[in-house]
Amino acid sequence: MKYICQCCGGEKEDWPAIAYSAPYPYFHLTEEELKNSELTSDLCIIRYSDETCYFVRTVLVQEVNESCQDLDYGIWVSLSEKSFNEYVENYDNKEFEGECFGWLASYFHNYDFNENIPTDVFINNKIGRPFVYPHESCDHPFVKDFYNGISKEEAEKRINKVLNK
Repeated sequence: MKYICQCCGGEKEDWPAIAYSAPYPYFHLTEEELKNSELTSDLCIIRYSDETCYFVRTVLVQEVNESCQDLDYGIWVSLSEKSFNEYVENYDNKEFEGECFGWLASYFHNYDFNENIPTDVFINNKIGRPFVYPHESCDHPFVKDFYNGISKEEAEKRINKVLNK
C-alpha cells in the first residue's frame, strides 16, 4: 500500500510486519508434546511432562533510525499461568487494560539468545494485541538495538530475509 508520508512528504510503501507463527519452544516439541499442546494465532499452551508453559502473541515495535517508519514484529512471550489466565478471561473485553511480566519467546535472526530476555507486556484490548518492551537493564545486543534503534538498511535486510526464506 503506497501513501504520502506525513513525516517527510515522500511516497512510501508500508513494510510488512515480521511475524512468528508460534513461540520458539513450540518448534522443538516431540510428537507427544505436540499432541498435548494447543496453538492458535494468539495463544499457545505447551504441556511438557513436568510443567506447562503459557504464551501470548504480542507486538514489538522497533525504531528505525533516520526513517519515518518503524519495523513491527509479531512475537511471542511466555507468561505466568496467572497472567495468562487473566489475559484469556479478558480476551473479548474491549475495556480491559493490564500490565504483566513476560519472557521473550521468539528469537530474531542475527542475535544469539543464550539467555532469557525479560519483558514488560502492556495490554490494551481497545487497540489489539499486547505490546512488549524488553527490560532496558538486560545486557543483550537485541535489547540495546531495541532502545537505540536500527538502521534503515538493517530493517530492510531483516524484512528481505523473512520474505525470501
